[in-house]
Amino acid sequence: MKVVAIIQARMGSTRLPGKVLKQLKGETVLSHVMKRVSQSNLVDDIVVATTVGQIDDPIVKEVVKSGYQIYRGSENDVLDRYYKAALQSSADIVVRITSDCPLIDPIVIDKMLNIYIRKNYTLVANIGLKSFNRTFPRGLDVEIFSIDTLDKAVHNASAFYQREHVTPYMYENECEIFYFKNNKDMSNHRWTLDTAEDFDLIKEIYEKLYSGEHDFFMDEILSLFEMDKELFNINAHIEQKTLK
Repeated sequence: MKVVAIIQARMGSTRLPGKVLKQLKGETVLSHVMKRVSQSNLVDDIVVATTVGQIDDPIVKEVVKSGYQIYRGSENDVLDRYYKAALQSSADIVVRITSDCPLIDPIVIDKMLNIYIRKNYTLVANIGLKSFNRTFPRGLDVEIFSIDTLDKAVHNASAFYQREHVTPYMYENECEIFYFKNNKDMSNHRWTLDTAEDFDLIKEIYEKLYSGEHDFFMDEILSLFEMDKELFNINAHIEQKTLK
């Protein structure tokens, strides 16, 4: 069973254009995401799925330079882009990651993959359409499903939001979903990159914890917040965009 992490990435963010190629300690956000995902012990391959638009050419260059696979597909039909990226890489199991998560945690990825591989769930996720299903900090988002589940979604999802966001059809039509939850609710933490304030926080975390190696994960970051409680206020006022 081949496990492939597919990282969706594009330059055209509405709130922070070009965010995935912003520099963090001498490397791009996207580079940090790819390196952190590559630390998973259970992921066999990594593919970055971007668009065919010329604006995303710099993403292709960054991925190729870093030695990872690239797939270019539809800008708006992200579900179809994911599906074709999975087919290109011969994936049996897909791990969905977004490129605006430079603090993504390979330990969390592997815990979730272990559950998915051992059990007979259709989808394993630490997020969901309902906010009460989230107990991890926003920015550690992982969803795991099979190529068959993805095939079913791509051939049946018809609403725009179901194709723009990849997994809504799965949540709405599959009953065997396992919500992986932290033993303490940390969903009030926002470690994703959507705004300038988010970037300010992530820069602070990298300044304090990154010294050339990705050896800091969720527990280390939470400990940092305990020592410096002002960090939480940097982006606490930012509201997450919702599905339309």
